[in-house]
This record gives sequence, structure tokens and C-alpha cells, in this order.
Amino acid sequence: MATFWLITITGIGLGALYFLVASGLSLIYGLMGVLNFAHGTFMTIGAYMGYWFSTQIVDSRNTWTFIGAMLVGGLSGGLFALLVEQLVITRLYDRHIDQALVTVGVALVVAAMLGGWFTNDLRIMPTPDWFVNVVTLSSARIPVDRFLYIGVATLLLVTMIGILKFTRIGLIIRAGVENRQMVTALGINVRLAFSAVFFLGGVAAGVGGVLIGAYQNGFSPLTSGTWLIYGFIVVVIGGMGSIGGSALAALLIGITKQFANYYVSGLGDFVVVLLLAIVLLTRPQGILGKVSA
Repeated sequence: MATFWLITITGIGLGALYFLVASGLSLIYGLMGVLNFAHGTFMTIGAYMGYWFSTQIVDSRNTWTFIGAMLVGGLSGGLFALLVEQLVITRLYDRHIDQALVTVGVALVVAAMLGGWFTNDLRIMPTPDWFVNVVTLSSARIPVDRFLYIGVATLLLVTMIGILKFTRIGLIIRAGVENRQMVTALGINVRLAFSAVFFLGGVAAGVGGVLIGAYQNGFSPLTSGTWLIYGFIVVVIGGMGSIGGSALAALLIGITKQFANYYVSGLGDFVVVLLLAIVLLTRPQGILGKVSA
């Protein structure tokens, strides 16, 4: 039973990190139809800015410093996402192939620039001392940082749903997705609302970058590649544009991968790809996705 709880909780923690990456992808593609392969750079920018805050501005390892690093990383990721949207994406709406090519180019350029400035060596994200502590649950010794990842992802999920469902800008976003021309004709700036979507997705990725740097004991300009792939897998399995679907898919992938790797080392990636294939063959729209008209 101890092993079961350990694998389950660590799997949920891993799934929480996948959700932080995938939630922005789900928002940006599901609501705006933008294929954004530069999303991983938002995560990397957030990680570097959080690292800079922790080592250059504060230079300490405590809880408040780490919270500040998450806030700075999230804000930096959101602002960089907004910059990419304003300079690149606004000229490429409804041109999916061009979006893919240009955002891949942005990702390559940003990774090369960061590698040139900071090298590709791993940077260790400063974390509070309590990150090495464990919590005993049914005799299972679970790293306490997993609960932080779960808590941050849950807070982000509730915030996103709240913004989309219960705020005016959320109403504008949803209406703009359904009929952009009609909303524009009413004198509402739909473009500004879509920019807010990009910003929110970048914030999620930036916070995820800081937490991922802490989770894997380091980060570099090359870190985002694998996480971005898993982010796309989560979005496809959960359903394009469904935040709840992405959350369920992230949990499913995180737990499945951890159990698979426990029984057969290295099997987790294969099982995740197999799960993706099963979903695409049996339910192409994803777990909570809607069937296209």
C-alpha cells in the first residue's frame, strides 16, 4: 500500500507539471486556433527570470523567495507570450501552416540566444530547505514538493475556469471564438481579449518553468523540448480547448507513466504514446473535447 500511495501522489505531482505546460497550449489553440510551437520558450523564459530573481535580486533560499520566483517567472512568461502574439501571431490568424513554421522558428531562435548568453549548462533553481522533506502517508514517504506542484496547478485550474466562466473578459473570449465578426461589430475589442488569452497561457507556462526547474534539479535552454511534447499530448488526449480535459489527461498521463516506469524502467514513454494512439483511434476529439461541426 505504501508503494501504491507513493507512485500515485508522485504521478499526480508530475501530472500537475504537465498541466501547467498544457493549459496554456489548450487555451491558445482551443480558443484561438493558433498552433504555437513557441510555447516552450515561455516556460524557459519564466525559468530563467525566476532563477535571476532568486540569485541576483534576493539571493536567498526560503519560501517567500521561491514564491517571488514563481510570480516573476509567471509574469515574464506572460509578457513574452504577449510580445510574440503582438509581433508575430496577429499577422498569422487563420494561417495554420505559417503559424507552425514561424513559431518553430521563434523557438529555435530563442533557444539559440539563451544558449549563447547563458550556455546550455544546467542552472540549479534555488529552492527552500523544506523541499527535501517528506510527508508520511500510510507508511509511504512522499516528497513534500509534490504537494506544492499539485496545489499550484489546482489554483491555476480554478483561476482559469473562473476567468472564462464568470468574468466579462471570459464572456468576450468565448463569444469571440463563436463569432468574431459579430462581437467586433458590437464595438468590442476581440483582439485585446485574445491577447489576454496569450498572456494567461504564458503565465501558466512561466510558473511551470520555475517549478519544473525545481522538480528536475536544474534547467537549460534545451529543457522545454520534452515538456512541450508532453504538453501537446495532454492537449490532444484531453480535448482541444478544454481546460478540464487537459487537467484529467495530465493526471492520467502522470500516474500511468509513473506506474509503468516502476514496473518496467523506461516503459512510461511508450505507454503514454500508446494511450495517445488509443484516444486518437477511438475518440479523436479527446476526453472532454467537442466534435467539430
